[in-house]
This record gives sequence, C-alpha cells and structure tokens, in this order.
Amino acid sequence: MSVIGWLGLGNMGSRMTANLVKAGHTVNGFDLNPDACEAAAKNGVNIVGGTAEVVEGADVVFTMLPKGAHVRSVFEGDNGIWAHADKSTLLVDSSTIDIETSKFLHEESAKRGFRFVDAPVSGGISGAEAATLAFMIGGDADAADEARGYIEPMAGNIFNAGGPTMGIAAKIANNMMLSISMLANSEGSQLARRLGLDPKVFWDIASTSSGQSWAQQKWYPVPGITGTSPADNNFDAGFSADLARKDVALALEAGESAGINLPAATLACSQLSSLIDEGLGSKDCTLIAKYVDPASELQGLKS
Repeated sequence: MSVIGWLGLGNMGSRMTANLVKAGHTVNGFDLNPDACEAAAKNGVNIVGGTAEVVEGADVVFTMLPKGAHVRSVFEGDNGIWAHADKSTLLVDSSTIDIETSKFLHEESAKRGFRFVDAPVSGGISGAEAATLAFMIGGDADAADEARGYIEPMAGNIFNAGGPTMGIAAKIANNMMLSISMLANSEGSQLARRLGLDPKVFWDIASTSSGQSWAQQKWYPVPGITGTSPADNNFDAGFSADLARKDVALALEAGESAGINLPAATLACSQLSSLIDEGLGSKDCTLIAKYVDPASELQGLKS
C-alpha cells in the first residue's frame, strides 16, 4: 500500500480520499476549511498541518481545488509542493482549471525534475462517493500509467487522454456538452408540460428517441421521473451552478484561444450566471429550467 498526500478535502476530495483509505492506502490530507478536515478525518484521513506535511514521505500527491489560482498557490513558494516534495513523488492535479495554468504546472514541474499529470474527473459528488468517477489523464505516458494505479480505487473509468493538458481539455469539452444538454432538457421538459404531455410518458419517449442523453437520463429537471434528479431534492446541488458556470467559462476561454465559435455554450453560461446573480449559485445547475417558463412555478422547486 502507498502513502498518498492530498490537498483539498471539499465535497469531492473528502469522498475520493475515503475510497483510498478503504483500499488500504495511508492518506495524509489538508484543507483550509476545518470542517472539511473534520469530515475527512472521520473517514480515516490523517489530517496534517499543511503542504509540507502532506508531501512528506508521499508516493503521490493529489490536488483537488476549486480554481487554477488555488492550485498554482499550493505548488509555488517556500511552503509549496515543489519546495518540499521529493523528486520521486508523482504529482497529480485532479482539479478542473484553465488550460494555461495546467500547461504551466506541467512545464514548471518538468523544469524542477518532477513528474506531473493532469487528471480531472467527471461524475460529481455521487460518483466520488461511489468510486465511479471517470478520470481523464494528460501527461507523459509513463507518468500517466503510474497514476492509474493510485486512481483505480476512486474510478469507474480511466482514460489516457494524451499528452500534457489533454486531460483538462477533455474535461472542459465534456462539461461544456453537459451544460448544453441541460438547456435541451430544460426546454424540452417544459414545452412537453405546456403542451399537456404526461411527464413520465414524454420522458419514456425521449429515452428511446433522439432526445436521449446522459443529462436526460440522470438529471431530468422534473421530479418523480428518474429518482436521481436534483428536481427530486428541491434542486439542492449535485453539481452547483457556481461550479458549472466556472467550467463553461473555461470552455469559452479555451474556444476563444482556439478561434472557434461556441454560441450554445455562451447561452448556457448566461443562464448559469443568472442563477448566480439571483443568489442561487449554490443550488443545482439544472435549476436553469426555471427560465423556460417564468410565468409558472417550476415543479420540484420549493419556495
């Protein structure tokens, strides 16, 4: 069994580390939030005092943080990962961040003699808890193969996406597609309701027709249909509007750099931004369905 260092014990990190502990690994973790540390400790994570203690004696160090600036801050400086980790330690970033920051981390790690891979995940909190996350790994082939061994207790699927930053590129493109699919489900579900269709009958039709998608199967924004939709739980976040908007914004940034037009993603970003402007950023991203028929109350949303 291995010694694993972990920085970032939030909703995802706390559940991912719990599965590593279940697999028999020793996990030394840290988070700035004391409540997150307390929750992780109950799952068997050894809470230590900071970055230097996290990386000490670690075979691999994972970072799972909200933004690129946060990830960069724990790598750089006198108290950072690069300053304290042994050169034999594999460095894995599973955060969803911008491609430029990921590229910097790859290049700077290589300059300093470290092996680094980007390995973002898809599957949300439920996937993190059930150890069914999809990991997309970008980096040197040997380092990516080594990372797979540490990732397996947390994953349902592991993909070697290609070279440096290809994991984060895959994640950004995938989550952009998810947000666009959410628009289709928002509009389709509310149009069907307005036209008088039984919600379950229409969902069954879409499930065997061209309207079928992952979002339609799992996150259909009507209560009492899938049993897995946030609509069944007052649109409490499985994947918050804050995080969804961050991911779509990263896709738009990448699209601008690549010189391509992403109009559907732009609309999705606008609707997610509207939720945030209303103070609903902590609610689930599928709550954008409320903008389809503002004259009616959205089923499943309690006032």
